[in-house]
Amino acid sequence: MPEFVLVAGAWLGSWAWDEVVPELRAAGHGAHPVTLSGLGDRRGVPAGQQTHVRDIVEEVERRDLREVVLVGHSYSGIPVGQAAERIGDRLARVVFVDSNVPADGESFASACWQGPAALEASIAENGGFWAPLTAADYDGQGLTGEQIARIVGGSTPHPGATLTEPAVLTRPLGGLPATYVKCLLDGPEPSADVAELLTNEHWRLVEMDTGHWPMFSQPGELARILHRSATQS
Repeated sequence: MPEFVLVAGAWLGSWAWDEVVPELRAAGHGAHPVTLSGLGDRRGVPAGQQTHVRDIVEEVERRDLREVVLVGHSYSGIPVGQAAERIGDRLARVVFVDSNVPADGESFASACWQGPAALEASIAENGGFWAPLTAADYDGQGLTGEQIARIVGGSTPHPGATLTEPAVLTRPLGGLPATYVKCLLDGPEPSADVAELLTNEHWRLVEMDTGHWPMFSQPGELARILHRSATQS
């Protein structure tokens, strides 16, 4: 059965998948949530973007996983997309959950909605870290007050270097077997770079009627989508 390696986005750790993991395991899958360096209980560990790529690759290799489905949410689509080509024939599929996707030589900041200069200034003002969102920033994303409080309470500052260092890809991302999950409350259409990737025969689009954090707002439905992505040819 497929082995899922799950990586949440900025500010979050492995705990973000707590309601998804049991659903995947009940369906017979392996499920391995990852906390990236510098976040959660790994706070204080120095990290750049390639550190995060290595975190993911090392999780796969340490557990000697095969038939791997890498899942990247939000920011983590960037290191997950790079890790996908580095694990070779261990990879079964990549699932990008409302995420950024890597482009060779480009960083997360390159395509940030705030603009690179604004994000870099925010990181500098916060001692080299991207400050977590406030509760008000989660309005309109299909989350309950309790879910918002859980996200805010568990978030830790995100290492700035992971956002400003460029991605490194050795072949086109469109050649990977991939599913892109678009969360409609965060915008009705995929970004232009994702839309272009979706023209490849190896890529599929799935839509969810929820916000940017479906592992909290609709964990059961997200788990079912992940299951289908791994078991349908």
